[in-house]
Amino acid sequence: MSTPTLKRKEELKKQIERLCKDKNALILAHYYQEDEIQDIAHFIGDSLELSRKAASTDADIIVFCGVHFMAETAKILSPEKTVLIPDIEAGCSLADECPEDEFKSFLHSNPDHFVISYINCTAAVKAQSDLICTSSNAVELVNKIPKNKKIIFAPDKNLGKWVESKSGREMKLWEGSCIVHESFSEESLIKLKIKYPNAKVLAHPECQQNLLDHADFIGSTSKLLTYSQENESTEFIVLTEPGIIYQMKKDMPQKIFLEVPNIDGCSCNKCPYMRLNTIEKVIDCLNNMSPKIIMEEEIRKKALKPIQRMLEMSN
Repeated sequence: MSTPTLKRKEELKKQIERLCKDKNALILAHYYQEDEIQDIAHFIGDSLELSRKAASTDADIIVFCGVHFMAETAKILSPEKTVLIPDIEAGCSLADECPEDEFKSFLHSNPDHFVISYINCTAAVKAQSDLICTSSNAVELVNKIPKNKKIIFAPDKNLGKWVESKSGREMKLWEGSCIVHESFSEESLIKLKIKYPNAKVLAHPECQQNLLDHADFIGSTSKLLTYSQENESTEFIVLTEPGIIYQMKKDMPQKIFLEVPNIDGCSCNKCPYMRLNTIEKVIDCLNNMSPKIIMEEEIRKKALKPIQRMLEMSN
């Protein structure tokens, strides 16, 4: 689908404003969404921030502009609300790499472990977990688990290894990873560092260790944004999905933010799932009240417990 013109964007934005007012709908968007979706969202954030907003809103309808597991999380927290997602095919490679049945077998093979699952997983995997975490709070939460408890961490091995290094806790890791954060090229990163020697390297902990070794700061999308706002540097190399760069440039137009090319040399590390959502699909889902997130109540209740525990334990 072609990118809407500026005039068309304004027309679509007004349509969305009217629909949201008429239907008491709230639009939540992740930082990895297209620019025009970030512009029409009522609230933009990372997984933790969006989870909290979904749990606290008075809206009757939540339009979740992100991927499927995020919309599921909103439904888990607010079962009485209608939760819509602009494109039902907006999945997640990381969640796909941790199927419910295989995870169940993995847990049976490793009994007596406290199970921490990254929020980037399905509701069915959340339902088998003791605690959910995000990249914002993973280290903090792991540090709160008693030292005598053995821990399973799923599904992102790169995030898990980083949490191990920061917490000093050895954990049994599920071997999953994110296609976006696995695609960055260390060679391309080094070339950028040579070209911009004063630039600070910002990295998401889902990146591989050889990339994290180059980072001046490692954190969730919201923490990367905050660091770039507070740091006096005027040049930043950003190792995460480039959707966040839109907010960085919007907040700090005087600073330079550089996207790292992938292994093939292409500056196209956009999440193909996140980008399935479009501003036109937001209008369609509000008009048609579909696609709608539907979940078995038994799964929802089981998945709710570790999410609530996360929210209670997070500072």
